[in-house]
Amino acid sequence: MTNSLKIALAQTNAAMGDIAGNRRRIEAARQEAAAKGADLVVLPELCIIGYPPEDLVLRPAVQRECEQAVRALAALTRDGGPGLLVSSPWVDGGKLYNAAMLLDGGEIVAVRYKYDLPNYGVFDEKRVFAAGPLPGPMVFRGVRLGVMICEDMWSADVAECLAETGAEMLIVPNGSPFEVGKWDQRLTLGVARVVETGLPLIYLNRVGGQDELVFDGASFVLNTDRNMVLRQPEFVEDIAITEWRREGESWVCAKGAIAKPLDRLASIYSAMVLGLRDYVNCNRFPGVVLGLSGGIDSALSAAVAVDALGADRVRCVMLPSRYTAQISLDDAADCAKALGCSYETIPIAPGVAAFAEMLAPAFAGRNSDLTEENLQSRIRGVTLMALSNKFGHMVLTTGNKSEMSVGYATLYGDMCGGYSVLKDVYKMTVFELSHWRNKHIPMDAMGPEGRVIPERIITRPPSAELREDQTDQDSLPPYEQLDAILEMLVERELSVAEIVASGQPEAVVRRVQHLLYIAEYKRRQAPPGVKITARNFGRDRRYPITNAFRDPTPS
Repeated sequence: MTNSLKIALAQTNAAMGDIAGNRRRIEAARQEAAAKGADLVVLPELCIIGYPPEDLVLRPAVQRECEQAVRALAALTRDGGPGLLVSSPWVDGGKLYNAAMLLDGGEIVAVRYKYDLPNYGVFDEKRVFAAGPLPGPMVFRGVRLGVMICEDMWSADVAECLAETGAEMLIVPNGSPFEVGKWDQRLTLGVARVVETGLPLIYLNRVGGQDELVFDGASFVLNTDRNMVLRQPEFVEDIAITEWRREGESWVCAKGAIAKPLDRLASIYSAMVLGLRDYVNCNRFPGVVLGLSGGIDSALSAAVAVDALGADRVRCVMLPSRYTAQISLDDAADCAKALGCSYETIPIAPGVAAFAEMLAPAFAGRNSDLTEENLQSRIRGVTLMALSNKFGHMVLTTGNKSEMSVGYATLYGDMCGGYSVLKDVYKMTVFELSHWRNKHIPMDAMGPEGRVIPERIITRPPSAELREDQTDQDSLPPYEQLDAILEMLVERELSVAEIVASGQPEAVVRRVQHLLYIAEYKRRQAPPGVKITARNFGRDRRYPITNAFRDPTPS
């Protein structure tokens, strides 16, 4: 029986489906941990294939390659170095499980299956995995490890079973996506499991972007006294060595580095940067192209893109029409100059004139209306897509959550593109983030320090500039009011009566709710984007397109 143990926490970024590459990442982490004297290296949930694998994991070829990778890693441990605690899809008795495997001495020493499969919000594990039985401990060099896979920590059952069957510490490999305020929730649950079992707990989360999800790391260790003795940084890969010693009947972890938590705006911005970076790089785009209009949404999107990819991989294009103000031209140019990225102007007037001539016979006798406004937006979309096709850069969509909520966006126009960093960011938060970025820069950002979004872009009333003297507030309530109502409708699912009781005018609430419902068909066709809130459109909130329900009139 050993009285000391060094456990390496490998907070890594597994690329979806890159099984060979992920295996190499694990081998490199083990090599680094071995050099630091580690006895065991713990890796995040489904580190072999990436998380969440969705229906990809149902392919027999994928299952076979995952098993081969696990067995190859097990063989690696014959060298007498650190053991590995990895997680992979695993077939047993004709069923597919989300499994944790302990590898040591050249063998797969133990296998445990995830018991509590999440099936809410962004999660759909019951679709692809079978639930395992309540697990018992794994024995590693005389120490009984209680392994709970991600969701297994979110209720008391698994921890209680492990404690009752002799576990000496709890280890939780995770694939827990970022959303604002979620780390506090994880810590609260971790503390609850420690209090209930009297056991110390290791919570290891992955980092990186996977389509709409971003994983923020921020792994931590709790001793039995509930004190946090280690916290890994957010949004970056990191390997931390934890030193454990046996004191009587308990294991105690020595105090290690505790990374300072990011504040709300810093965490949102970092999530957008990491989400875009991994999406572009993993899908092998050379960079991004976006329309830089002189407005705040495109300016913030450009700043995130430069911070994620570097200025040399960001192409900004001004697409002016007859309604584009000179200050928009000036502000867009100043923004691109401050960011250091390429900038060019392609006027859309020739395209507008060509479409007007082409459609004149069909539109004869009709006045100009929203059709002509949307046509300008769609010409811009076609232009950006043409640049994307010709040069390979992905079109970065620049719309925000407030606009997408109420359909203030044009299909095949400003909605076109491959990814959106503001998809889950309300307009008022866009303003906050723009102020924040002018004063701060994320640790791993590739863009310049200092003011990168001209102040006039932030303070000027937002406008689509599709007609004379247009502002967003011509069609929408003030953004402060709109966002407050949307937060209650989308994030909290409150009724019209409850929102009216909070002080909002009923007519405005009903109009916003109606716009929210009828824009569902647009959101179904929107590109993916970084999940920031608890209820993003698409994965979290799945409403029918055809929907006649409207709240009854408050009594």
